[in-house]
Amino acid sequence: MINDIKRLKEEKNAVILAHYYQLPEVQDIADFIGDSYALSKQAANTSADTIVFCGVHFMAETAKLLSPDKTVLLPEIDAGCPMADRITAAQLAAYKAKNPDRTVVCYVNSTAGVKALSDVCVTSSNAEKILAHYKDHKILYVPDKNLGNYAKRKYNLDLEAWPGFCCIHNDLTVELVDAMREKHPEAAFIVHPEAPLDVLDKADYIGGTKGLIEFVKQSPYKRYIVGTEEGILHQMRKEAPDKDVVVLTPELRCYDMKKTTLESVHRALKTDTYAIEVDSSVAAGARRAIDRMMALSEQ
Repeated sequence: MINDIKRLKEEKNAVILAHYYQLPEVQDIADFIGDSYALSKQAANTSADTIVFCGVHFMAETAKLLSPDKTVLLPEIDAGCPMADRITAAQLAAYKAKNPDRTVVCYVNSTAGVKALSDVCVTSSNAEKILAHYKDHKILYVPDKNLGNYAKRKYNLDLEAWPGFCCIHNDLTVELVDAMREKHPEAAFIVHPEAPLDVLDKADYIGGTKGLIEFVKQSPYKRYIVGTEEGILHQMRKEAPDKDVVVLTPELRCYDMKKTTLESVHRALKTDTYAIEVDSSVAAGARRAIDRMMALSEQ
């Protein structure tokens, strides 16, 4: 099957992108592995005719926004994101009508319709930099309250956070951290900013997926307790084989991310399923917010 994936990929001039939270075997057949921001850039820069996006729906949708003339395939069409579903375009439009003075900063974990009504997008790797850029603005941050409140406190922002969250990161507790620190007292605790503030306060390092991997590679600790989706451990072990990494809890497993398999990647290439489309009336606004993110990230 892997050989046939390679054959089909060459025949169709396709590229396979995979997020760090994907299954190890899916990461291993990808041409590029990364966080949302890195994969967004790769989607925009690739010369392939077809992008097979091993991730969830909003990621493939973002790739289509950045590459409207390319075929973008999501191997599992029902691989969604509960966080993205916590705000709709209609809800955001209603908020903006009542609060026209708020700059809307939108986490990339959102639908194209929500992006289209936003001033700028962010990912976990660039959220702090971009939110700090808007420090003199009144901000609405959607849809993740945890990352929003973390940045609000760190940069003393006038920021309202939409009451959404990632259902796996949001369930992390101080008790879980304390129990793991007792088992591994020599370990550094590193965590994604989608976790609650009291958990973030326990961390030795807070960062997006790429930042977490870089910290493991570069810091002097030999063992790490990792507070994000367990799929990231695969790349940590490949890029820092001399380090020991353990996940904070086995519950840190996104079942939507894990829906994509080698079989579904093979099917996507063989049958061109499932092709992602974005309504033209939405795409222009959503692309503007993403382009603004790209520009600010490079400053």
